[in-house]
Amino acid sequence: MTTTFWDEALINKYNVKGPRYTSYPTALLLQSGFAADKALQALQDSGPHLSLYVHLPFCRQLCYYCGCNRVISRDQSKADRYLAALQHEMALYQASCRQKTVQQLHFGGGTPTFLDATQLRQLLDMLRQHFHFAADAELSIEIDPRSCDYDKLALLRELGFSRVSFGVQDFDPAVQQAINRVQPYQMVEVLVKSARDLDFRSVNLDLVYGLPLQNSAGFADTLRQVVRLDPDRISLFSYAHLPERFAAQRKIADASLPDARAKLGLLAQAVNALEQAGFVAIGMDHFAKPADPLCQAQQQQQLTRNFQGYSVDPCDGLLGLGVSAISQVGAYIWQQHKELQPYYQQLEQAAPQLAIDKGLTLSLDDRIRADLISRIMCNFQLDTAAFAKQWQLDFADYFANSLAQLQPCLLDELVRWDGDVLQVTARGKPWVRVVAAAFDAYLLDQQQRYSKVV
Repeated sequence: MTTTFWDEALINKYNVKGPRYTSYPTALLLQSGFAADKALQALQDSGPHLSLYVHLPFCRQLCYYCGCNRVISRDQSKADRYLAALQHEMALYQASCRQKTVQQLHFGGGTPTFLDATQLRQLLDMLRQHFHFAADAELSIEIDPRSCDYDKLALLRELGFSRVSFGVQDFDPAVQQAINRVQPYQMVEVLVKSARDLDFRSVNLDLVYGLPLQNSAGFADTLRQVVRLDPDRISLFSYAHLPERFAAQRKIADASLPDARAKLGLLAQAVNALEQAGFVAIGMDHFAKPADPLCQAQQQQQLTRNFQGYSVDPCDGLLGLGVSAISQVGAYIWQQHKELQPYYQQLEQAAPQLAIDKGLTLSLDDRIRADLISRIMCNFQLDTAAFAKQWQLDFADYFANSLAQLQPCLLDELVRWDGDVLQVTARGKPWVRVVAAAFDAYLLDQQQRYSKVV
């Protein structure tokens, strides 16, 4: 990737709202009334490999920028009730997953390390009682550095976790104050060193660009510090400012945010700094060392994208557990209740029921477009002849409307045709969401519900 995208005309033209495409159709299109038996049948009918996601919503402090589903509390006992509900949920899924092998487990949130040692052990015991794990299953967890220390890292390693992701966001003290998340560089440095000492296989650092008070000089310092920590992977996310949807973001003054041009400049700055440090740009928002499995999967065009972002996991189904968690198995997507009370209400009955709030059955057209969008988001190219053969369609005819929508991207050299291959150019990579959106049959009605692409 190069920084040739830093162009005022492109910003003015393409900085529109659009999905991140962790799924297609997106989660905003899920509808109420999705029957639990569909979810159970989808799991029974799916292949043998399963990926699990567990959402742990509790946080001790509110971060103003956060758009995740979380519950702010300092009461440790609240997690006990939540673990009991998770156990009911696992039991309801157990029979449908009896023939499955879990290849990957990920804890997200919220703050998964809100759980204390006893609760973490209990949760892993529960998971292993209800699901069969492969001997080499990959266990990963998101960590707020303020909620972790050497002893907790050692426990996670003992429990089988091999990948950790530390939420850095930015090391600039002014930015940290503005987002209510103060965590000095030294705190993260100690944890990264501890993870290395404990032989974790991979360390990821999360960064966010577009935060309040971010500027080129401060972000340059953050990037230098991140490179000094020498992580295996870096996630570089665009801050999505949606105060109408996320109340905490109303504490961030619009005037404190970098404008679109400045924000794109921060992205260009990060791309340059990380590539000069030897990291390879993966997909839309990840960087990895050349020997990392993400990088290798991209080179082999085997990268995948799901609700957890870019992945090398070729699982047959992703099962989400916990409040607000999303699952995708076969032609079905479903999501749990987003609020704790209805989630508990379903699972704490005398006869517990799955706490599914809404879902969607993908049509054939959905599945075709989901495959196409995933290939563009992961590989930055699409062999249209091979794609047409796989799905038994005439590409130009089937996607006539989409190709017309794509025409401005061709004229602005965001994409180009190389024979039958549609290629996203270096100039177009930061705008890959715009390219993918040309093939989105739902976007026109839903566009205002998404964040800006920059």
